[in-house]
Amino acid sequence: MGCCSGRCTLIFICTLQLVLALERQVFDFLGYQWAPILANFFHIIIVILGLFGTIQYRPRYIVVYTVWAALWVAWNVFIICFYLDVGGLSKDSDLLTFNISAHHSWWSEHGPGCVRREMPQAPGVRTTESHSYITVMGCLMDYQYIEVVHSGTQILVALLGFVYACYVVSAITEEEDSFDFIGGFDPFPLYHVNEKPSHLLLKPMYLST
Repeated sequence: MGCCSGRCTLIFICTLQLVLALERQVFDFLGYQWAPILANFFHIIIVILGLFGTIQYRPRYIVVYTVWAALWVAWNVFIICFYLDVGGLSKDSDLLTFNISAHHSWWSEHGPGCVRREMPQAPGVRTTESHSYITVMGCLMDYQYIEVVHSGTQILVALLGFVYACYVVSAITEEEDSFDFIGGFDPFPLYHVNEKPSHLLLKPMYLST
């Protein structure tokens, strides 16, 4: 009963992780954040693997999911440190885009309440773009805190998944061990079943003599 409850909870957690990962992947694509895009892709694959292992009673797949959950927590801690400028990291750097482009988080210009003001090019200034952004005003929350909330949510759900995955693996292993224990001490071994037919075969021979 406990294993069934744990499996159902883990299935729910994996489903929730898929929804959150897909939501995050969309906004990372919009912001051209290539490093998070790759991380989200691997995360989705591993979560699907863990979901399959939970449904099909495959503890090895769940163990892979458990290891990845720990790595996913570490990755999101790094993202939080990046956007809070902790440990020499800077949210203004191009680290998450692999220095390919100067794009930043999509939320930096499209956050709740943000108003993006544009200004045409000044006369005599030649650039490849027809306009340039002056500033973003009126945001109800700075974009770095939105990213921190996203990563914090990912950490919380991943920790729950880690705990329940360990519990489900332990429960499945105990069930397999209990089945092996019962089979190894079967009070009615197979050779005992064959004794009666052999006795019946000898009885007619005895009567004929």
